[in-house]
Amino acid sequence: MNEQTPTVKFTEMKHGTRDEYLMLREMEQAHVKLTPDRIIKALRDQQDETIEGYKITRLEHGLQSATRAWRDGADTDWVVGAVLHDIGDGLAPQNHDEFAAAIVRPFLREEVTWCVHHHGAFQMVYYAHHYDWNQFEREKFAGEPYFQSCVDFCEFWDQASFDPEYDTLPLAFFEPMIREVFARHPYADATVQRGIKSPLRDEAVAALRVAA
Repeated sequence: MNEQTPTVKFTEMKHGTRDEYLMLREMEQAHVKLTPDRIIKALRDQQDETIEGYKITRLEHGLQSATRAWRDGADTDWVVGAVLHDIGDGLAPQNHDEFAAAIVRPFLREEVTWCVHHHGAFQMVYYAHHYDWNQFEREKFAGEPYFQSCVDFCEFWDQASFDPEYDTLPLAFFEPMIREVFARHPYADATVQRGIKSPLRDEAVAALRVAA
């Protein structure tokens, strides 16, 4: 803590004054504006703090998922969701999908947040039978409006992104998108877009991006 920074006098919240809480709110607003920096730092940390045994790191997996999404013509919400879908692997390995969803929920379209939240169950179709687990755990979500979106998210991007030879774009490429998303008005209708679906793949946009 910077010694020049003013601090409250109270040691129990119930003793705080209005002026103290107004000061704290101003400081909190400044803190919130730095969220993209902390998100990007957490992603960089995944380069070293990773799950052993795979051919690539967790950072590389997220970047590769996002690269595939971007090259498929996906919109910014999908791309950022792909970058961040496994950001919880370090702090919440038992519920990393819920952890990631909690981070993005105020800032991404509801469809994307739902897929990030549930991708862990949907991914089980590819491996759970090897552990004698329920391979079709995702079927409990059959009938949900975003079911197929999550199936496609996993098939096109998540499960496919463990290739060390793939031409993955660097984190710097995605940083402006991350900053754009976390600068949105949180929980606003225009941000969350409840009930709205956007195609994961857009051939026309993909063709332009590949050409570029």
